[in-house]
Amino acid sequence: MKSIELTSHVGKDGILKIQMPVDITDQEVDVVVVVQPRLKSEPAADMPEARGWLPGFFEKTAGAWQGDPLTRPPQGKYEIRGELK
Repeated sequence: MKSIELTSHVGKDGILKIQMPVDITDQEVDVVVVVQPRLKSEPAADMPEARGWLPGFFEKTAGAWQGDPLTRPPQGKYEIRGELK
């Protein structure tokens, strides 16, 4: 038995969509669903706050550069490397 913990969203239509990992395909499985409403104070796992970023960090910093436009110098010719085996 393999235990997988997922965070998902139930839409207004009441449908819960679950995507299984790629290694679980083309087989019969028994699924147990435990419904535990998420507290509003808990950020969803895919939110920046859940990954350690301060709330509002990206909103405050994205596009905030006030100096000269950033430019990337030419990178030269692409290095052709040997094929990996």
